[in-house]
Amino acid sequence: MDVRSQLKNAVLGGRLPFNRVHGTHAYEYAGKDGKFSQVFNTGMFNHTTILVKKMLESYKGFQNLEQLVVAGGGIGVALSLITSKYPNIKGINFDLPHVIQHAPPYLGVKHVAGDMFESIPKGDAILLMGILHD
Repeated sequence: MDVRSQLKNAVLGGRLPFNRVHGTHAYEYAGKDGKFSQVFNTGMFNHTTILVKKMLESYKGFQNLEQLVVAGGGIGVALSLITSKYPNIKGINFDLPHVIQHAPPYLGVKHVAGDMFESIPKGDAILLMGILHD
């Protein structure tokens, strides 16, 4: 079934078309479909790169942190950009195991697999980007 065919139901019923068609959220589905996961991760990488670069132009709140956790950090691009600008920060990129397994190494970033609904690693600050809808 095509996701677009569920638009009317999404507007009237409030349920995401993707969830209705695939029976699960896109984040979970990515763990089951490698091709979808690759496309999804690439899209998130590009979107996050644009947002974080813009944020770092004006936001200075990271400068005094020693350890920053990004919950739902994907493959780690947000932390890689932040730790590039603030090399004093030790970053913890926290996401689901099927996401972390594709995360490349970044200087100053440790990738940790887990579920943010169960627990989140400790840090001076926790950054949540694009996940509050969960």
